[in-house]
Amino acid sequence: MNFADEKFELIEIQRLEGHTDRVWSVAWKPGSGGNGVPALLASCSGDKTFSSFDAATAIWENVGDDFECISTLEGHENEVKSVSWNASGSLLATCGRDKSVWIWEVLSHNEFDCFSVLQGHTPDVKMVHWHPFMDILFSFSYDNTIKFKIFKAEDGDSDDWHCVQTLGESNSGHTSTVWALSFNANGDKMVSCSDDLTVKIWGADIARMQSADGNAPWTHLCTLFGYHDRTIFSVHCSREGIIASGAADDAMCLFVESEDGLVDEPFYKLLLKKEKAHDMDVNAVQWCSAENTLLASASDDGTVKIWQLTSSSGNEKLSL
Repeated sequence: MNFADEKFELIEIQRLEGHTDRVWSVAWKPGSGGNGVPALLASCSGDKTFSSFDAATAIWENVGDDFECISTLEGHENEVKSVSWNASGSLLATCGRDKSVWIWEVLSHNEFDCFSVLQGHTPDVKMVHWHPFMDILFSFSYDNTIKFKIFKAEDGDSDDWHCVQTLGESNSGHTSTVWALSFNANGDKMVSCSDDLTVKIWGADIARMQSADGNAPWTHLCTLFGYHDRTIFSVHCSREGIIASGAADDAMCLFVESEDGLVDEPFYKLLLKKEKAHDMDVNAVQWCSAENTLLASASDDGTVKIWQLTSSSGNEKLSL
């Protein structure tokens, strides 16, 4: 697809309204939504809709033309702030204001079992994210610094997870709190966003990351700024390399890498900006891994929206 030759738009195709409070995070299950497998979406909120004691995580399945809530995960003692599937879709990570990270195993018949609770953070945990093809989990906390922890299973024992690395302010380059990160399909580029109104692109040596200790230095490649005028809460990179961002200005932006970049420094351009994507802050955006033109978003307005990226010439569904 030559992004320079066409204009694009995001079309809202469904609105999910099962939550009664702000929705913090959404995550598509890898492999769902293609080859006859129904699309499966997890969302988490500050509501008490599904549990009188704990905040809950909802699992949504595409049944016919609609998404229906088929399961809820309970156990966190306070709001669940973020949810993320691993590459195979066999594990689901959640985190929240109770300062913990939970790792759930996906069982049959839409059942889930929590087999590990990680207590590596002191403040509330605001975000979890799996590497795109390695079972390495990244998490951020509300400590007003720019840090994230990297967790791996101990010697292949899936029940024993430990922190193998903590990256601090000197590694980030952001000048304020980091809110989210995402990876490209190859796992050698990382995208982050922050209170400083920037989106940053990072690169790493994937071979070193696949080594025994999983450690690899991340190098800053470029910075995107001037597109949002309030805190950028979420970024996500599609399988085709389209970066989506969601912010407190109620808007979403899409960026693509341009061939106009320098030899040693990539250049990204704005593909489109969706003003008033929600009525309130956009807390999360995520592309569907199987259907790469579907984008989910979550907001303080209590809704989850499903969007279709289309060519504005005839609103044709893209085939990326």
